[in-house]
Amino acid sequence: MVVEKDFVRPKTGAPTLTRARVRSLSARVWERAVRRRVALTDAGAVAITLTVAYVLRFEQIGLGGAETVHVRDQYVLVSVVMFLTWLAALRFGEAHDPKLMGTDPHEYIRVTNVTLAYFGAVAVVAYLLRYDLARGYVAIAMPLGLVLLNLGRLVHRRLLESERRAGRHITRALVVGGRDSVTQLVDELSRDPRVVLETIAACVPGGAIEPFEDVRGVPVVGDVPDAAQRARHLGADAVIVTSCDMVTPRSVKRLAWDLESVGADLILAPALTDVAGPRVRTRPVAGLPLMHVEAPGYTGPQLVVKRTFDLVGAVALLLVLAVPLAVIALAVLLTSPGPVFFAQERIGLGGRPFTMYKFRSMVPDAEARLESIRILDEGNGLLFKMKDDPRVTRIGKFLRRYSLDELPQLFNVVTGAMSLVGPRPQLPREVALHDGEIGRRLLVRPGLTGLWQVKGRSDLSLEESKRLDLYYVENWSPVADMGILLKTFRAVVSRRGAY
Repeated sequence: MVVEKDFVRPKTGAPTLTRARVRSLSARVWERAVRRRVALTDAGAVAITLTVAYVLRFEQIGLGGAETVHVRDQYVLVSVVMFLTWLAALRFGEAHDPKLMGTDPHEYIRVTNVTLAYFGAVAVVAYLLRYDLARGYVAIAMPLGLVLLNLGRLVHRRLLESERRAGRHITRALVVGGRDSVTQLVDELSRDPRVVLETIAACVPGGAIEPFEDVRGVPVVGDVPDAAQRARHLGADAVIVTSCDMVTPRSVKRLAWDLESVGADLILAPALTDVAGPRVRTRPVAGLPLMHVEAPGYTGPQLVVKRTFDLVGAVALLLVLAVPLAVIALAVLLTSPGPVFFAQERIGLGGRPFTMYKFRSMVPDAEARLESIRILDEGNGLLFKMKDDPRVTRIGKFLRRYSLDELPQLFNVVTGAMSLVGPRPQLPREVALHDGEIGRRLLVRPGLTGLWQVKGRSDLSLEESKRLDLYYVENWSPVADMGILLKTFRAVVSRRGAY
């Protein structure tokens, strides 16, 4: 236990340990605790994986002949060695980094990449040593290990998110930069539902213009050069530096030195926002940490993978849902006059129009009656939405509640006009109202589901919907598409924003 004093005298040349640093170190105990419990979960997952692989390969299938006992004993030793080396790979591959946990999907990507690299290394070592490693043993261990390790991460992620909602395990940050940059940064951080970073104060050029000045509710406590002193006084866990004329390479270096005695991390926030981690690479050149941002993947192999996934997935879903689709079609036909399907022109990839299909959920003359009820619009300013739309039929309310009216768009996916995941297809009049920035959504195929469908649907504001669409277009990947599809089921069941 450390007794708090004004100063704990270190060895000559070492940074001074102050009250603020002791508080900061105490606040980071949770990181060590999270690292330990994740490491224990990983150990359990790897132990179960190797045990199951051993039992299924050598106990259930069995081995014949006199070498049975010898081979089984040999693979007990192999399992022990793999247990230790697999855990070591996860440890040194930074798969236990607390800063990745509970923030974004990259913790799963890190675990997956480390595990795949580990088994690649095992194959190379076995080849070099001319050891005939049982393929059945590896074929069971690798996929099962990936599932159990990532399942453990999911459990810890949910636990960490609940603890953060309760106000624990949060990094308290002081923001430094120009007023406009600080305002934008605070706005971006406030959108994070996981509350990983809590902005407690800000330092801006000139300090507070008036007493008790704040930026989006964050108090201004000083000028830019005062950042280290204010971080020490407030016991901040991190100092986030964003763009400002007063923020120069020399001043940032000086701030980093000053923060050594404070115990706070230094975080540099670039002006570029809404860029996913896989697109960003940091490359040191001449002592400068240059950030490389890869261009979005609108063409090439990734696009082929996406189209193949869309085609296979849509055909599979149509086969599985053939009977429910027929039942819904019959229900629409029998409960209200008019056609089964509603066809409408929408704008797709590259601005090209196509006909989108839905199960009809409104009366046949719904479009003609739109102007008479437009004054009752409850949408986000661009899309007309109304919670109790009188044009919706009785069966239509049920279909809309669970998004079943959208299922015929699987045929649009098969024909290539749409994708399983992407921005929602818009009407020509809606596209005409777009500015040049939001027009980038036309660089990808519109989707059956997308980011704003799993983030709140019709409850989102126009700006939030536009931001999510742009984020998807700029950062889409096959892994992200899988995540959105999995979240779509939860969003549909919860019925949030469905009307």
